[in-house]
Amino acid sequence: MQPHLQPFRTFITKAIESIQQDPDAVGLAAGGSWASGDVDAYSDLDLVLVTNQKIAPELENMQVYAAKLGSLLASFQGDHVGEPRLLIALYESSLLHVDIKFLTPGEFHDRVEDPIVLWEREEILTNIIQQSTAQYPPFDFQYTEDRFWIWAHYAALKIGRGEYFEAIDFLAFVRNAVIGPMLHLKNSSLPRGVRRAETTFGVTELARLRKTVAMPDRDVLVSSLWEVMYLYESLRDALAPETFQKNTAAQLAVTRYVAAL
Repeated sequence: MQPHLQPFRTFITKAIESIQQDPDAVGLAAGGSWASGDVDAYSDLDLVLVTNQKIAPELENMQVYAAKLGSLLASFQGDHVGEPRLLIALYESSLLHVDIKFLTPGEFHDRVEDPIVLWEREEILTNIIQQSTAQYPPFDFQYTEDRFWIWAHYAALKIGRGEYFEAIDFLAFVRNAVIGPMLHLKNSSLPRGVRRAETTFGVTELARLRKTVAMPDRDVLVSSLWEVMYLYESLRDALAPETFQKNTAAQLAVTRYVAAL
């Protein structure tokens, strides 16, 4: 066994022992890097706990159940990512970060990936996986185009006003919501922000992506904004479907505005 896997396996073994004592439990599965085989010493553990009785989104119920799986140091609900059924937890053993999604069998049908089943009763999870299809949310090019030039103008306003730290944060948002996902699509991977960008994107792509990272300096921020706009335009034109409609008027107006900064 690879040494870095031991803390994960130890936690999973103890978690299964606890869950098996619950007659209402249906199964436990692991997604993320565990399912893809990319686990390293710095990975978190993405678990899906399926029970007949609904546990989420009641935070207290989720925390009580999570505390049965190990020595729980801290936890909070995943509202910030739009998933109130998710509990983000930190366990004392090996200081392990574990994300636990609490689902019912019916909810398990709708998923973004096919997890590895760690334990189940009567092959319920396996049957659901075989009878349904995982669907990762697709990147919406039109949704992005309808917003991108407004976002770029907003970043320019922040730079112009001298709110450099706000501009830095906003460019980071655009990088994670737009540029990163499009680069992932270009590299035939799922549009997951800038996740594993360092090992997924090409050398030239990474060099351009670095140029979008700014310091609190007017000239550097303007340069980073230009790079964001250039990258978006080139990726959009290469990847967008035929039904896509550019907002050429907005693009031209914002480009002129940034040029006058």
